Amino acid sequence: MTAFEGAKETLVRQPRCWLVTGAAGFIGSNLVESLLRLGQNVVGLDNFSTGHRRNLEEAVAAAGAGATERFTLVEGDIRDLDTCLRACEGADVVLHQAALGSVPRSIKMPLVTHEVNATGTLNMLIAARDAGVGRFVYASSSSIYGDHPSLPKVEDVVGTPLSPYAVSKQTGEFYVRTFQSHYSLATIALRYFNVFGRRQDPEGPYAAVIPKWIGQILAGERCTIYGDGETSRDFCYVDNVVQANLLAATADASTVGGVYNVAYGERTTLNELHGLIVGILKRDGFEAAYDRPFFEPSRTGDIRHSLADVTAARTHLGYEPAHDVRRGLEKIVMLYAQNHQALAHESL
Repeated sequence: MTAFEGAKETLVRQPRCWLVTGAAGFIGSNLVESLLRLGQNVVGLDNFSTGHRRNLEEAVAAAGAGATERFTLVEGDIRDLDTCLRACEGADVVLHQAALGSVPRSIKMPLVTHEVNATGTLNMLIAARDAGVGRFVYASSSSIYGDHPSLPKVEDVVGTPLSPYAVSKQTGEFYVRTFQSHYSLATIALRYFNVFGRRQDPEGPYAAVIPKWIGQILAGERCTIYGDGETSRDFCYVDNVVQANLLAATADASTVGGVYNVAYGERTTLNELHGLIVGILKRDGFEAAYDRPFFEPSRTGDIRHSLADVTAARTHLGYEPAHDVRRGLEKIVMLYAQNHQALAHESL
């Protein structure tokens, strides 16, 4: 039995009350669905600034019979301490996913990025401390590694942050460690590497690259790659992230206070990623109008390469990522294609 299977069995036998912040986001809604499937009681906190109600509706519906009765939505903003205090009441575990993402957005809006990601995290930590929460899992970011050139990235070697987003997530980590040290709040930080998966928003100026490209190709448009296309990322399918969160929430006390990379541990260039998406679509009968993308200058704040060393998460949490980028794409490309077809049919 894997550590993840053991964690799920334990939760089924001994249900807990979970607070998932950012519950209407694509990662948050996947966590909500997984927890409800395991018979847990779940509170979701979101202000719907970037998340969508349909994500929660789909998550609760997918979790099956009885899920509606075990899910409670708190609509509010983590920048408001009273809202955080209310949401934390009775929670055994907090999975703090709420954040304002996107490096370009943070460069354009540094103040609001700080308010949500740094001050909002501080509010959640205060609320969790005051509510007597047993475990606080913080969604951090690989952007913290900044300009440090070494590959793969290991948790104790970081560089200078290259964007307000990176600074805000690193500030959150500092607060998490401080609350572990001074208030004995059991905390774990998970550094996510380029997460993708179902319910990720393909729309908007700050949409993540994978759903955005799928939508553009299906619409007969050429994708834009910033740089020469040899920029690489460690793309991590959302099911790997769900696994890491549940393991972090249930691991023994020796793991608390730790910081762990959450990724697959494999590097994919943007050129390779584009080719994989086009290949899957063509194989399954969706002829991409443009195989070749546009290339534009690299964006300020973007790092050149990213690759995670997940040894610490494997060793201390029992983390075993099951989905590489190809397997993850196989699961979601057709979902986006089917949704695209349905929307096109509705517009006729």
